[in-house]
Amino acid sequence: MSRITRVVLTVAATAAVAALIAGCASGAPEASPSGAAGEPQTGGTLTYLEPQAWSTLYPPSAGFYPNGGIVNNITDRLLYQNPETLELEPWIATAYEVNDDATEYTFTIRDDVTYSDGSPLTPENVVKNIDLYGKGDTDRALPVSEAINNYDHGEVTGDDTVVFHFTAPSPGFAQAVSTINSGLLSDATLDRTSEQFGPGNADEIIGSGPFVVASEEIGTSTGLTARKEYDWAPPSLEHQGAAYLAGIDYVVAAEDSVRVGTVVSGQADIARSIEAPDEAQFAANGLSLHAAATNGVNNGLSFRFREPRLSDVRVRQALIAGIDRKQIVETLFTDNYPLATGALAQTALGYLDTSEYYAYDPDKAARLLDEAGWTVGADGVRVKDGEKLTLAFNEALPQPRSKEVVTLIQEQLAKLGITVTLFPGDQAAQTAASLDQSTIQVYHSMVGRADFDVLKSQYFSKNRNTLLNLDPEDGTVGDEELDALLSDIASEPTTPERQAASEAAQKHLAENAYILPIFEEPQVFGLTAKVHGFATESVGRPSFYSTWLSD
Repeated sequence: MSRITRVVLTVAATAAVAALIAGCASGAPEASPSGAAGEPQTGGTLTYLEPQAWSTLYPPSAGFYPNGGIVNNITDRLLYQNPETLELEPWIATAYEVNDDATEYTFTIRDDVTYSDGSPLTPENVVKNIDLYGKGDTDRALPVSEAINNYDHGEVTGDDTVVFHFTAPSPGFAQAVSTINSGLLSDATLDRTSEQFGPGNADEIIGSGPFVVASEEIGTSTGLTARKEYDWAPPSLEHQGAAYLAGIDYVVAAEDSVRVGTVVSGQADIARSIEAPDEAQFAANGLSLHAAATNGVNNGLSFRFREPRLSDVRVRQALIAGIDRKQIVETLFTDNYPLATGALAQTALGYLDTSEYYAYDPDKAARLLDEAGWTVGADGVRVKDGEKLTLAFNEALPQPRSKEVVTLIQEQLAKLGITVTLFPGDQAAQTAASLDQSTIQVYHSMVGRADFDVLKSQYFSKNRNTLLNLDPEDGTVGDEELDALLSDIASEPTTPERQAASEAAQKHLAENAYILPIFEEPQVFGLTAKVHGFATESVGRPSFYSTWLSD
């Protein structure tokens, strides 16, 4: 595509987004004239740009950032995780207790909370929520939450108390009920099917949060309005009562330049996923960046070790030694993307420095490939038993600059005689392909969660299974020791034991060359000077409750 054509398309796309934004305007009240500079003003509709459309508002499946950006603002949770300290604090539950082996949790529930349809949030309703999230419902295609482990059942034990029981220690449960994956929903909403949580149904998803969905144009925009009666924010927050904003317009703008240009020109207030090359534009007066840590598994590669081409550990070690991570970070990213030193971000619970396993050494890589029997052919590509060493990577569309990352890796590994291909397609195609190791041998991804269990979420065979340790065809597990180590993280009852379990799992991943962490992935937002009080929850999803707009 020529530069001139690209400019024409960008201008046209920006105009289309601007027209959409104008069409989304809800006629919200003007900012309060009494709001002096520095003092929060009420009213106004904030325009927020997303690179992708949301796909489901079912909380356990809402990890995809466009999903979570809505769920985080229309639901409350039992506990609040302070995004600065990662400590758990009261919210809908005013207090909680856990027994010594973390198999029983007792929560005291507020009695003054209502859902946006007017129905009360009761202890019975809380149990119905967690029973669904902890057990799932296969008949309705609603999965179990990956954040909840070893769940058995909940029960109401008093006018304001509930108790949750587990078949084995579940030390991550308290943090699990602070996440968007445990967002509380009305009884009627909990009766819906998976399809009924999808696009076209947004205004029927009823939470108790500070905002409620008021409008939806499928794949294009979603409008939220503030609840005037909302008065049960986490007590630790300075702001109490209703949200300052009258509403939020979530607008999909897939093109990076369109999101940037629309905010820079003042036609939108915030955009998510500001790519590294565009960050400099927000150094101008009246603009700023907000880079939020995701506190979880780093952006990186999972090597499908059960696939024949990657079954030899020496080949996986060669891939690691042959990829120059520093060049990737320095070429494609900014200081907001620290070079990874292990599977987890340094801010993540359970972090262990395993950087010694991920050193760049192309000579070592070539030697390992020779030892593994992959010799350089006449065309420069390595071959063994008549098969060329060609590996397919996915394009991680939710992750920053995934295509560029894989393209640079392609150049680096070509020097060693390894051919890298990038699987094409949209999110649905990428998701389907990722389940087949004969299609995708190297999987690019990350996951954010501010708990020890995040490691299990990413690699456990019955969770995201990014390594395809579990073969979906025959149900076998390739590395049972890895699964056991990951299970320990979610089952050891004390923090020191969980730290030890996490470290053991990270060492196993490193020693077996299963993964290559690349960088600590942030969520980067671009803001205009009109936006104040913008915040994110513990893994970088937007929280608009205390946000306000100045004149």
